[in-house]
Amino acid sequence: MSDNDPMVGEGRPGGRPEGEGPRSRFGAGAQGGRPAPGGRGPGGGGAGGGRGPRRGGGGRYGGRRKVCGFCVDNIDEVDYKDISRLRRYISERGKIEPRRKLGTCARHQRSLTTAIKRARHVALLPFTTASR
Repeated sequence: MSDNDPMVGEGRPGGRPEGEGPRSRFGAGAQGGRPAPGGRGPGGGGAGGGRGPRRGGGGRYGGRRKVCGFCVDNIDEVDYKDISRLRRYISERGKIEPRRKLGTCARHQRSLTTAIKRARHVALLPFTTASR
């Protein structure tokens, strides 16, 4: 064989240098190649990796986790006479907004629903809006 033969390696069969192990047919991707620059596997990240410090929010499906406004204000029971607060939790059509949209906890959502229904009953809040 000649010196230019591609099959002749540097001490190992297959033409790979001494430091490399056997390669898989998948390359050095998700099957366990060299770790990413962040030092945390294929995705990178970590304290020294990439795009700056991690903050809450962003993401594909949503931002920060919502916090119950009643828990923040230390309100145990929602008062049906507090119309300005209750209006925030009603849609334009007069419907009670769900927990996933408002961010209220389950306990306060139940209390809020009762308070809105009481306020509707004594005509402080409308049942619906005239949309026609």
